[in-house]
Amino acid sequence: MKVGVLYSGGKDSNLALYYASKLYDVKCLITIIPKSSESMLFHYPNSELVKLQSEALGIPLVYDYSEDDEERQMRVLKDLLSKAREEYGIKGVFTGAIKSSYQFDRFKRIFEELGLQIIAPLWQKDEEEIIKEILELGFEVIVTRIAIYPFEEKFLGRKIDEEFLEYLKRARANLVGEGGEYETFVLYMPLFRKRIRIIEAEKRILGSYEGEYIIKKAVLE
Repeated sequence: MKVGVLYSGGKDSNLALYYASKLYDVKCLITIIPKSSESMLFHYPNSELVKLQSEALGIPLVYDYSEDDEERQMRVLKDLLSKAREEYGIKGVFTGAIKSSYQFDRFKRIFEELGLQIIAPLWQKDEEEIIKEILELGFEVIVTRIAIYPFEEKFLGRKIDEEFLEYLKRARANLVGEGGEYETFVLYMPLFRKRIRIIEAEKRILGSYEGEYIIKKAVLE
């Protein structure tokens, strides 16, 4: 079956992509680039760099920009899914959803309207096991946003590791960031043909418990 993957560039969508590649013919990545971090449904920090990830993967990218409100994002998503179905003949779409019914239910409704199968290989999986699997598979994942109290700036831009997991546990944060506690960006995973190397980046502290790591320049190597 030909499938697409809802792709944010973060750890979960990349793991969903990894699973999809083992089972089906992945024809495209599907991405919405939101206006800001106010988006409830899609990742914002460094979302433009999905274009570089698409190049690293050698998989076409179907994308568009959207305002942050849910109604307009759902319209854009429907248009992108229709485009992917028409251009690439996809019959189903993989998503990296884990436990967020708020997100999953809205996606499912759009998929059903278009006659597309929704496949969520991470749904309801143990959160710590997901992180362990990502690390065991050799994913290189950096933290691009933190919204956790107590806020620890040192983890912005760092790779996910055991120390970061211990921080999440101490803060009683969701280990996979399902509640928006943190977001990630994948520099490399087994399907990448090239690695992403960051040339220039900066940390932006947005408040007493929130900050972002913005990649300003990156290349493939």
